[in-house]
Amino acid sequence: MKLPNIDFLMNMTKEYLDGKIDSMTYSLDFPHELDQRYKKAHREDDDYCELIYECLYEEGIGMYNELSDGEFKKLIRKQYNYIKKIAREGFY
Repeated sequence: MKLPNIDFLMNMTKEYLDGKIDSMTYSLDFPHELDQRYKKAHREDDDYCELIYECLYEEGIGMYNELSDGEFKKLIRKQYNYIKKIAREGFY
């Protein structure tokens, strides 16, 4: 199954974690991209989309102003790895 919008959001996060995008840019661009792709991502996979919204947006980027760059990256890495694990092993 193709998941172009979900893949885009996860790839954007991977690029941030790999140092290709700085923290400020990621914290501003990810919410914009999520907003633009949300409905399509929901049609691709409802559970995966909600996991991205909750883990990367609410519990991740929502903490940007409260954390140092290093702490923020560590949190996003933890959330990203959690999402990848759930996607690999299944939602149930």
